[in-house]
This record gives sequence, structure tokens and C-alpha cells, in this order.
Amino acid sequence: MFESLSTKLQNITSKMRGKARVTDDDIKEMMREIRMALLEADVNYSVVKEFVADMTEKCKGADVQGSFTPGQQIVKIVRESLVELLGSGEVKLAVSPDGFTVIILYGLQGAGKTTTAVKLAKLLKKDGKKPMVASVDVHRPAAARQLEVLANGVGVECYIHPECTDAAQIADEALEKAKYLLCNYLIIDTAGRTVVDEELMDELRQISARVKPTEKLLIVDAMIGQEAVNVAQSFEDAIGMDGFTMTKMDGDARGGAALSIRKLTGKPIKYICVGEKVDAIETFYPQRMADRILGMGDVISLIERASVNVDEEEAKKQLGRMMNNEYDLNDLYSQFEQMKKMGSLKDLVGMIPGASGKINEDDLDDSIIDHNMAIISSMTKKERKNPKLLDASRRKRIAAGAGVSVNDVNKLMQQYDTSAKLMKQMSKGGLKLPKGMGGMRGLGGLGGLGGGLGMGMGMGRPGKKKPKKKKGRR
Repeated sequence: MFESLSTKLQNITSKMRGKARVTDDDIKEMMREIRMALLEADVNYSVVKEFVADMTEKCKGADVQGSFTPGQQIVKIVRESLVELLGSGEVKLAVSPDGFTVIILYGLQGAGKTTTAVKLAKLLKKDGKKPMVASVDVHRPAAARQLEVLANGVGVECYIHPECTDAAQIADEALEKAKYLLCNYLIIDTAGRTVVDEELMDELRQISARVKPTEKLLIVDAMIGQEAVNVAQSFEDAIGMDGFTMTKMDGDARGGAALSIRKLTGKPIKYICVGEKVDAIETFYPQRMADRILGMGDVISLIERASVNVDEEEAKKQLGRMMNNEYDLNDLYSQFEQMKKMGSLKDLVGMIPGASGKINEDDLDDSIIDHNMAIISSMTKKERKNPKLLDASRRKRIAAGAGVSVNDVNKLMQQYDTSAKLMKQMSKGGLKLPKGMGGMRGLGGLGGLGGGLGMGMGMGRPGKKKPKKKKGRR
């Protein structure tokens, strides 16, 4: 989402880091570049203007000019200003004092309300709550069925009434059913429109009057850019809202909506959705997002995502095997499986401090993991256990079975050898990762995911050797 903006801001701040003296011209030039980067990211013009003016004032302050490291001080100001733009801190869902909380989700058609309802329910369920989801979309019966299928898939209670044409009545019925089943959360998925109209607003007002929601969340598609601010303002004026959930944050849009919407509406972003899967939802932390945009990583989110998606028992087994120097291709296959659950490689690399900008993006191809898994699947149990058996004829057979070239098999085995050495160093406590990959050291305790991540990115992939410089005559 913030890939382009992140790259530009990292380049801008890196120029300032090492400066022992910062002039007014340096500040002026940096602000000009930041202004252009934000505008190109589709951030609202008035937001950019105020943001840059505020930063300029802070950068010219006595704290910077009197600092021993003025360049570092300016980077700190940029980070703090970005955090302030995104929000002051985590804003949690409101909880009803009577123990039964009603959450209404609304937004335009296609914003992702139905999937977000189930994602949020699953998140609450993991937190020990008992949620129910309900659809009051009387305009698209398929939406109710979709909600039911998704809810059943994650083991969450669901209420739909496709034959009824009164949205407020369905909301009433869902409320009674949720209380009867002793649920403590009811998440209501409402109908959407391609545009905001009065008919939609009237329907939402009626539903709201019946169920008296504790929390009203607007689901915003991050791909629609600055239009998201206009949509948010329309809903706020008509029925009010308590916050946002930004969807499609894993898309290729420029990300200006997320940077503009908090400042212009005064309402916090509470969750972000980073994929289509039902577990692809995260609590929004402004500080963490600012760090990721500036290339400072987000290890806490990486660990949290790993704790949700990584099989703890399997991780312990792998760690034990690593410590005993028994790392084989079965372990590598398991690492690849767990890597796929954690999300895209680009997203994960963005969470590793120091990795952003130092890794070739051409290597961040998720299909590499699928190809490598196919190669390992084409091996016999004995070959996976003892990779030394893989001679030329076996590799040719494996390549044919996986639908790849022999060269691809050779690359995987070269990568495996590199990964095996890393695992061996981990077991001895002397791991030294390649330059720019230092942030992966902390992943060693997650069942060796550091090695799997490195291989997924093509770490250790054979490249062209640089020619040795010829010694000239003195």
C-alpha cells in the first residue's frame, strides 16, 4: 500500500541521518521532497500543507539546531509528525457496560463489509469473546449467504433471514437471537450502495434506532483514494460514526486515504485488513505504521502475526531439530507452509528493521515458495530426510515431477545448503546473517522461520560473480 511513499520518505530521511549540520536550505529541500511524495501518494492537499508547515516549524526549532546529531533529530521529528497524522495511539472498540455490545458495519458496496464482519468476529473469538454476525442486506440475498458460509467456516454464530425485506426487523430478530445464545457481541453487516443516497441513510437510521449500537464502524476501501474522505464525511453527517476499518491495505493503491482520513474527520482508524483471508485483519497502531513507512520495521506486528499463524508445537519440534543439527527438507517444507500463512513476502519484509530498501524486490515473489514446495513434494521420503542422495539423475526426475527445470532444483538445493548452515550457526548461537538481513535474527526462535523467509526471498540464490580486479603495475 505505502510502497512508493515509503521508498521516497526513506530516501529523504536517509540523506539527513548523517548530517552533522543542518541548514535552512537543507530543511527547505527536504520539505519540498516530502510535500511531493505525499501529494503523489494521493494525500489530501490541505493535510499535506498543514503537515509540512508543522514539520518545518519543528525542524527549525532550538532542539534541532542545538543537537549533537541534528540529522537524527529531524528524522525523529518526521516520524513523530507521521504518527500524529495517523492518530495519537491505538483506539479500542467501545464495550457496552451491560456486557452485550452491538457493532454496525456500513459503507459503500464493494468496500468489504461482509468479509470484515467475519474477520472481526474471528478476532473477537480469539480474544475469548462469543460473537454473532448478522446480515441485514435485503437488496442482495447473496450477501447474506456469503456471510453465512464465511461464519460457518470460522465457527461463529450467524443469523440471516433472506426472505424478509425489512432490514430493521432482521436486526431486531438478530438481536434477540444473539441474546438467547448468550453472545456478548453482535456484528451487523448492512447493505451498501455504489453511491451515497438518502434511501440508504434512512435504512441505516432505522436499524440504528432499533439496535442502539455501541460502535458504528465505517468500512473504507483504501483503493478509492481521496474519495474515501468524501464518503466518510457523508456518512458522518447523516448517521455518525465512531471510527474506520480500512480494507484492501495490501493493494497497490497509493495509500493517501489512510493518511488523510484521520486528520480530516477526527475519527480514528481502528482496524486494517491486509488480505482476503478471514484472519487478514490487524489492530491499527499509528506508531507501528509510521515505522513501517519510514523503513524502521515492525517486529512487534511480525511476532504477533507469527504467534497467530505459526503452529507452536511444530515450531518447538523444528527448534529442537535445529539445536540437534538435524535440519532437513521436511523442516524446510514446513517452514514454507507457515510462511504462506503469514502473508506476502513484501509485507513481511516491510516489518523487518533495516531490510526495506536493501533487498531486491524482484526476489520477493510469493510464487518462489510454491515452486520450491512443489520440488520438495516430488522427492521421496528418503530423499527429503537425506538430501545428499540427490544426484543428477534423481534431480532430473524431481524436476519432471514438479514441472520445473533441473536448474530450479539445483537452486533450491543451493539455497537449502545456505539455510542449513544458518540453522547450524543458530544452534551454536553464532548466527551471522548477510548484510541487510540482521533483522531476521529474531525470527530464529520461531521454529527457524528466519531461514524459510530468507529462502522465500531467494537468499543465497546464486548470482553472477563479480570479476576479480586485476592487479596493476605500480
